[in-house]
Amino acid sequence: MIRSVVRGTGAALPRRIMKNADFEGMVETSDEWIAQRTGIRQRHIAADDETTASLGEAAARAALADAGLTPDDIDLVVLATSTPNNTFPATAVEIQNRLGMRHGFAFDMQAVCSGFVYAMTTADLYIRGGLAKRVLVIGSETFSRILDWSDRSTCVLFGDGAGAVVLEAGDGAGTIADRGVLAASLRSDGSHKEKLFVDGGPSTTGTVGHLRMEGREVFKHAVGMITDVIEATFSAAGITANDLDWFVPHQANKRIIDASAKKLGIAEQKVVVTVDLHGNTSAASVPLALSVAVADGRIKKGDLVLLEAMGGGFTWGAILVRW
Repeated sequence: MIRSVVRGTGAALPRRIMKNADFEGMVETSDEWIAQRTGIRQRHIAADDETTASLGEAAARAALADAGLTPDDIDLVVLATSTPNNTFPATAVEIQNRLGMRHGFAFDMQAVCSGFVYAMTTADLYIRGGLAKRVLVIGSETFSRILDWSDRSTCVLFGDGAGAVVLEAGDGAGTIADRGVLAASLRSDGSHKEKLFVDGGPSTTGTVGHLRMEGREVFKHAVGMITDVIEATFSAAGITANDLDWFVPHQANKRIIDASAKKLGIAEQKVVVTVDLHGNTSAASVPLALSVAVADGRIKKGDLVLLEAMGGGFTWGAILVRW
């Protein structure tokens, strides 16, 4: 049985770090207020010469180096982003060009904060379907470009960055002991659009627009929706929360992370948390957290790892991987 095995991980962050205290002269807030309600202490903000493509390229090169591979070894590039460099072409194609690839194919995937989980699931299907042997899956965002910096309910939450993994085809016996992607569950419900969206676009306003969010409504739905797809993934794989080694959730809000883990019965020591360092980086959130936990040695070969995310739309999903 063909499995999609993680071969390498990588990350890239903008040079500029913005601390909570830096907002105190911009909007009515404080370090204590932000940290208490979200768990965020700092975030990275892209400079003029840092873009979704440049950050994505850097994360991709780091993942390739970790895997001991070159761009020549990659068949497909899937980029999860809500902040592309251009309306078209796909920013994945620009990253493909930056990597010097003149072969294979590349495309963007838009599922907001769930984008990386959607992209990982899509890459797995391409590998299992025999259309690609190795896939570079990237989550890269420059959300600072679409923030209303006078809106304290949103501008303090988001940051920029990129993370990437290399997936490659491997052999498995079709059991839970196999390395690679074991199960996934994806969902969406467009009736919740007004709770988290950007108020612009080429077909409507002809502008980029700004992020708008009903924070309490998002929080209210988040835990239940996250639990839904995780339980479906557990059921598909025939496991329980006790079998997990690591839970790598979307890094949006520490309260949501804690409440979700508690409801699912996932022990606190198994939860990877980086929201304090990066803020909410949307589609880059999960791969950034993943790269941190791999780099510091927490996630090791053979570990059972659950990835989860929820974003505007609403979209939400979970994917189970044996490292």
